[in-house]
Parts: sequence; structure tokens; C-alpha cells
Amino acid sequence: MIREDNFLSLAGNLTIALFGLAVFALLARSLAPALFGEWVLFIAAASFVDMFRFGITQTGLIRFLSGAAPADRAAWQGANALISLVVTLLVAAVLGLANLLFHHSLQASGYGLFFAWYPLVALVNLPWNMALVILQADNRFNKILLLKAINSALFFAVVLVHVAFMPLSLSQLAMAMVAIQAITSIISMVKQWDGLCQIRKSKRATVGALLQFGKYTTFTLVGTNLLRSADTFIIGLSPLGSAAVALYSIPLKLTELQQIPLRSFVATAMPKLSKASLQQNTARVKNLFYTYAGALTYVFVAFGLLNFIFAESFVALLAGKQYLHTDAATGFNAVQVVKVLAFYGLLLPIDRMTGVTLDSINKPQVNAKKVFLMVVANILGDIIAVFVFQSLVLVAVGSILFTLLGIVAGMYFLHREFSLSYRQILLQGAGFYHQLLQKLNLTRNTNTINA
Repeated sequence: MIREDNFLSLAGNLTIALFGLAVFALLARSLAPALFGEWVLFIAAASFVDMFRFGITQTGLIRFLSGAAPADRAAWQGANALISLVVTLLVAAVLGLANLLFHHSLQASGYGLFFAWYPLVALVNLPWNMALVILQADNRFNKILLLKAINSALFFAVVLVHVAFMPLSLSQLAMAMVAIQAITSIISMVKQWDGLCQIRKSKRATVGALLQFGKYTTFTLVGTNLLRSADTFIIGLSPLGSAAVALYSIPLKLTELQQIPLRSFVATAMPKLSKASLQQNTARVKNLFYTYAGALTYVFVAFGLLNFIFAESFVALLAGKQYLHTDAATGFNAVQVVKVLAFYGLLLPIDRMTGVTLDSINKPQVNAKKVFLMVVANILGDIIAVFVFQSLVLVAVGSILFTLLGIVAGMYFLHREFSLSYRQILLQGAGFYHQLLQKLNLTRNTNTINA
């Protein structure tokens, strides 16, 4: 069972999430709210730009590489390496120039750490992030688990040193991150998992195909990231300040924990959906969509109930008891936001699976429309909630509304390709667990007989 793709994907995401959770909790306790808010902005902005850099080729490479003939693999990997390298150099140059020209203004805005350190982070994390995409396309989730474990564990060790022995500044923490990203990339290059050595074998046709597919998926991935990070960015730019960013980041971190199984199973679903689509097996595509969306929805119902019931305990465990009460400086309460976002989590599986399925059936432009609608709704909702009502709870309510919009739009677009039913999502999701129980009972009975 531990060698099965879904388990390995879940283990990889669980590893990075648990280390990330520990790092978040330690930094929340060891840094002042304003400094912690600046670190949250650095991580959020870095994740956003990473999504742009790798979004150009990520989904397309997984789709094309999962069904590519052995003779074409080098050309696809080389095209991915060429595009990713050029984009990374451009991003690093633009951000570095902006930091030189507007250094003092960026420092005052709370984004100074990002502009100072991200260009270097982008250069050193390129090989190992390219390796993750290639390994996912090849269903080599054991290698993904290894890379994520190394990267996460090393930074966790640095934060432990920071808390227990030698307090580090934000710049020193960023410097440590650069060094760890470099170590992970070196491992990827030595193992030749990254595809950089294939860059000379790229072809105009493969580069063109990835860019054609990527012009839609880039927006989709960037938009998906904005759906998670726009709240943080807008709160950070508002008069509420970085202290409010720190407070809101706690409920967001709990929501990210809910998404561990979602990211894991989506990572295994996409190559399967893409392969079925390339084989023109519509029945298989529908069955995969129903099973993944339904099974994950039941899991998220359980997560939502736990988050709502134990909201205070989770906040205290994650960030400390100082965040349990209404903050005197901002007037906000993290526990209230956690309870609202518990309902938001229930909607994520169906929304995410509609988008993944649209990309897998070669409809990235349609998925881009869906994400565009959600991003516009989210940004408008955040602006109204923060600048008009100055309410973090309404920011969380906006997350529920734009996700409902995404589900309706995604199901509508998929229904135009092949008939779909909300009812079948729940039925086949329940059927997944019924079959799983049957397998477990069969295994138990077999072991009893053999004993």
C-alpha cells in the first residue's frame, strides 16, 4: 500500500505540510506580529511568483509527457527547461531592478524582504521545481517525497536553531532558505531528474506546444494562487497593516492543512485523466472525476466539522493562546474566521476537480475563464470587506461565495463537453469507500484463513 501513487503523493504533501505547520507555529511564537506578518507576505508573494514561473509549462508538460513516446521525452523536457530558465531570468531581473530603484518604498510597504531575496531564491530553486513536474508526469511520487522531505526538514532545523539557540533576523532566515533550496536543486541535478541536461534537445514544435497550452494554464495557476493569496495581499496593502496579515494567516494555515489530501489526490488524478482523454475514453474521464470529487468531498465534510467544533483548540495549538481573543490593535478574532472558513473547505474538492478535468481534456482556455470569474469575484469581495467594512470575517465569507461560483461555472463548462450530475459525485464517492471497505474485509478474511 505504501508504494501506491495516491499514498506516496499524500505522504509528500503531508511531509511538507507538517514541517510547514511546525515552522509557522514556531515563527508565530518567536516573532513580533509585525515581523511575522512581513514573513507571511514574503512566503505568499514567493508562492505567487513561483506559480507564474512554473505555470507556463507545468500542466502542459504533465499532459504531454504522460502520454509521450520514449523518443519524444527529451524534446519535451528540454522545452520545459528552456522556457522555465528564460522566465526565471526575466523575473529575477525585473524584481532585482525594482528593488534597486524603489528600495525604501518597498521596505516601508512590508514587501522589502520579498524583493530583496526572491530573485536569488528563484534562481536556486529552478532545478528542483522542474524535477517535481517531470516526476509527477512519470508518477514517480517516491522521488517527489524524497525531495520535499529534504527541503522541508532542513528549513525546519534552521527554525529550531532560531527558536532554541540563536535568534535570526528575517534576512538570515531568507538566506538559510536560499542555501536549502540550492541543496535540493543540486540533488535534483546530480540525479538528472530536472531535465536541464535536455535543454539542447528542445524543438521549436515542443516549445510552441507548451507555450500555446501554457498561455491558458499560466493564468489558471496564477489565478488559483490568487484565490488563496489575494486575501493576504489586499489586507497587507490596506490600512489594517501587517498585524492583520499575521492574524488572518492563522485561519488560512488551518485551511491549507485541509487541502493536503486534495493536492495529493489531484496530483495523481491529472495524469490519469489526461491519459484517458488522449485515449478518447470519455467514460473513464467521467468515472475518475466522479470518484475523486465525491470521495474527497466526504473527507472535507469531516475536516469542516472538526475545524468548526475545535476552532479555539486549533488556533491555540498553531499560534498560541495570545491569538484566541480579540486582538486589541486590530479588533479581529482569529477563531471567528476559522469557523467561517470551515464551510469554505467543504466546497474545495468539486471546485478543484472541475478545473483539473477541464485542463486534462485539453480545455485550458475554458478553465481559465472559470478561474477568471472566481478571481474577479474574490478581489472585489476582498476590497469591499477590507476597505468598506474593515472586516476579516467578511473576507472569509467572500471565499465561500467565489468558490460556489467556481463550482457552478466548472460544472456548467464540463456539462457542455459530456453530461454530468451532482448526484453521481456523491454516489460514486460513497461507492469508493464501499469498495475500499470490501477490499479491507477481503484482506482481513484472507489473513485469518492463512493464519
